[in-house]
Amino acid sequence: TQSATAFRGFGGPQGMVGIERVMDHVAHHLGIDPLDVRRVNFYAASDKVSPGGTATAHGTADGTPQTTPYHMNVEDFVLHEIVEELEATSRYRARRSAIAEWNSASRVLKKGIALTPVKFGISFTLTHLNQAGALVHVYHDGSIHMNHGGTEMGQGLFQKVAQVAAGSFCVPLESVKITATDTARVPNTSATAASSGSDINGMAVRSACDKIRERMAMHLAETRQLKPKNVQFRAGRVQAGADEMSFAEAARECYEGRVSLSATGFYQTPRIQWDRIRGMGRPFYYFAYGAAVSEVVLDTLTGENRILRTDILHDAGASLNPAIDIGQIEGGFVQGAGWLTTEELVWDQQGRLLTHAPSTYKIPACSDRPDIFNVSLWSKGRNIEETIHRSKAVGEPPLMLGISALLALSDAVAACGDPYPALDAPATPERLLNAVNRMRAP
Repeated sequence: TQSATAFRGFGGPQGMVGIERVMDHVAHHLGIDPLDVRRVNFYAASDKVSPGGTATAHGTADGTPQTTPYHMNVEDFVLHEIVEELEATSRYRARRSAIAEWNSASRVLKKGIALTPVKFGISFTLTHLNQAGALVHVYHDGSIHMNHGGTEMGQGLFQKVAQVAAGSFCVPLESVKITATDTARVPNTSATAASSGSDINGMAVRSACDKIRERMAMHLAETRQLKPKNVQFRAGRVQAGADEMSFAEAARECYEGRVSLSATGFYQTPRIQWDRIRGMGRPFYYFAYGAAVSEVVLDTLTGENRILRTDILHDAGASLNPAIDIGQIEGGFVQGAGWLTTEELVWDQQGRLLTHAPSTYKIPACSDRPDIFNVSLWSKGRNIEETIHRSKAVGEPPLMLGISALLALSDAVAACGDPYPALDAPATPERLLNAVNRMRAP
């Protein structure tokens, strides 16, 4: 993605790069570990969210409100736990000591390491976009067809939303078919952006499915003189009192009983409001969190570099699909690292763009991924807000994990001398070499 466009994160990454550089500069000036500087600037820890719990305890452990500069309370700050776990599993402290020792014995090659956290608000700050619709049909053969307002662009949205529908009726995923987004079926769709696709469209689909399921349960109960709560959907079967049937048989019975097996669903994100003029309010429904440790090696004679290892721990809540979410995290990290290391825009003196094609605008290749790439979802993750199955968005936040690669390169350059290096992004080999030469200049 060309860096001057509406990039993943919409301004968030740019602000985060700046403040993370400040953190590292402060640490270098004080002679302490950059992670320690970050920790003292964290919000206070929220009450721990137990896996599978109700997560009703908001705020900090001592009850002190934690508030953003735009006056939104931070009710679920879990970065202390995430960073503590990642610090241990990645052996961050031991590796930092080993790298310092290695650098002292190596003049040409220098290594660097950095651990950077991410806290990213999820929702459109243009409040009216936080809505979604869906249309679901159940056919008398038990198949399910649906349409919603989200756009599939390779991020796995359709897969996740299909899982929501299949889970609502307790049927195999193969029973669900989604057709391409069409405003003739679902009007007034919001953009598939702001990491909100699964959140809002998944809830809209569940709303429609719940309506149909309730109608089916009501009909099956009435014909057997039961209460609707005695009709159970599970594992592709429907239990109605003493009668058990397949979902397809239940759908046919409801169809023959003239029950509507079609419904629309609608969802609007609750609790959010934003005053754009005053810059105050609650623009986000919740925050997504994560952290990354990256280790790099830099050739100080050429500026060439590699990411040797990256460890990521990310909070996806109660993930709808861990495989998709891990893939999004991997892709987001590589995209973020590319944005900050190789993707440079260059114009000539007449203002013509020179980096106009893949041959000149260098996006990361498969060979640029870290040699060791460990990505994990935080096992305690569970959204305190009532999102779809308590999951969290995972579209934009992982891009900012790539900041760890830039700061690891800064750490490698810093090993060449004092003071803290001036290093612009993207940290291309040319810029890295210039930074090294400035550090070593008499």
